[in-house]
Amino acid sequence: MSKGLFITFEGTEGCGKSTQVELLERRLRALSYRVRILREPGGTPIGEEIRHTLKHSKNNAAMTPETELLLMNASRAQLVREIIRPALAAGEIVACDRFYDSTMAYQGYGRGLDLQFVKSAIDFAIGDTRPNLTLLLSVPIEISEARRLARKQTMLLEVPPQGKKPEGHAKLPFSEPLRDRMEEADRAFFERVAKGYEAIAAAEPDRVRVVNGANSIEAVCAAIWEMVQPILPRIGRW
Repeated sequence: MSKGLFITFEGTEGCGKSTQVELLERRLRALSYRVRILREPGGTPIGEEIRHTLKHSKNNAAMTPETELLLMNASRAQLVREIIRPALAAGEIVACDRFYDSTMAYQGYGRGLDLQFVKSAIDFAIGDTRPNLTLLLSVPIEISEARRLARKQTMLLEVPPQGKKPEGHAKLPFSEPLRDRMEEADRAFFERVAKGYEAIAAAEPDRVRVVNGANSIEAVCAAIWEMVQPILPRIGRW
């Protein structure tokens, strides 16, 4: 039996997942918990290469939904076996920015693939490794779109003209910002994704807890902590 705790964060684009993962990590580390932060797709050297192919490569425009599904789960299978299972066995808290619910929502509901086929691919990739708690950050489609646009504009502003690196910003990418193929989908796609998440939450209310991601960062953080704190005593600290 796993000694650790596995928490996943889900939601459509711009819901604030990444911010809340970081805030939870800080809070847990302040309490001396051992924490492993991961993301999907990615999280391993192999997974990060797959992530680039899926999201950022200039050569992925013709990718089919079936290929997308299999690549997502290839990255996931590696992450589960290389990182997640050993970390949980060691008693760590594993917090992952997306896991298999994203695949059901995006490739199943969003891309329109057969849900049973999607589930079979997921089951093969993860085996019996399932989250103890999934936090679904829900935002209206209008907020999602506004946040995606603001994020894109921020990235453009951070990229200086070619060959010029402003002082104090040595770590910024000094080339064209990475495109995200997933964010290039139309509104109808993201509406289907949102409905998919609603169906997932309704089917597993004990595991999937819905958080209003439209609230302030502080309010969302507080709501998440109320859901996480009660299950923390199950594991040890340093």
